[in-house]
Amino acid sequence: MKKEEIIKKLEDTNKQISKFKKRLKTSDLCEDLYDSAIIEKAILLKELENCDKNHIIESVKRGVSKFLPKKEKTLICDYFKS
Repeated sequence: MKKEEIIKKLEDTNKQISKFKKRLKTSDLCEDLYDSAIIEKAILLKELENCDKNHIIESVKRGVSKFLPKKEKTLICDYFKS
């Protein structure tokens, strides 16, 4: 999906969430619809986040990190060893 489509669906989902939130206490169906809308919102946010990433750069970073030496972390207890 394109970024504009995701943003439009996200706005619609937010409207649905606000409507369901008002009626949460009155109906079990509203609770189920509210839960599914929250899950849909999370999925859309993740898709939006993935649209912003450059997949070529991410794959290059993963490839380069395999060849670089691992940097060992120095712990505080390492300074006190004799």
